Amino acid sequence: MSFIRTNIKYLRKQKGLTQEQLAARVGIKRSLIGAYEEGRAEPNITNLIRFSEVFEVGMDVFLNRNLTEQGADSIQKANPVANLRVLSITLDNSGSEIMHMVPAKASAGYLNGFSDPEYIAELPVFTIPFFRGGTFRAFELSGDSMLPLRSGSIVIGRYLEDWSSIKDNSLCVVITSSEGLVFKRVFNQVKKDGRFKLVSDNPVFAPYYVRMEDIVEIWEAKGYFSMTFPESDLS
Repeated sequence: MSFIRTNIKYLRKQKGLTQEQLAARVGIKRSLIGAYEEGRAEPNITNLIRFSEVFEVGMDVFLNRNLTEQGADSIQKANPVANLRVLSITLDNSGSEIMHMVPAKASAGYLNGFSDPEYIAELPVFTIPFFRGGTFRAFELSGDSMLPLRSGSIVIGRYLEDWSSIKDNSLCVVITSSEGLVFKRVFNQVKKDGRFKLVSDNPVFAPYYVRMEDIVEIWEAKGYFSMTFPESDLS
């Protein structure tokens, strides 16, 4: 977090913004910008996301690099806007992350709104105490591609930053620019040909491949809820 103070001031001047103008874009008071730049306070996660969006710089670069030593050209090359992915996170009054749910009827719009804090804020929310150590989101399944998990089941996924580390046969919610939201078993072929193989548990649905550049987000499945109870065999 040691570079936040200098990076905010440097990037603000690169954009030609006054503290008042930057505060208006981020949605906070001007005095808070001054406190951040002078090191008297540090932004919470919501404001960090807004700074990342306003400055068009990836969160990892914004937090971990001294941008005053790199110059604007190198920042742009390292973080093209086309590849910018910023996760929208909402906090409750205690500062804990709130889990948002993406209902089946909202899955089509999620592809366009996944990084829009206003869109995410409109999604249903809930908390589950034992989901810790990451950022989680709930997705309602639609269709029969993952039987025996039935349509309407809710899958809890943990957000993945490093897609290349996915192990074969991992259950994941994958959001792609072409297919939208799907829940599949993922087989990692990135080192071989830059693709992932997506496989349904229902053999009626054929496996297919997606390239890394077509993927928007990946959430590793950590649990699920279903309103349909399994049928018992009492024979």
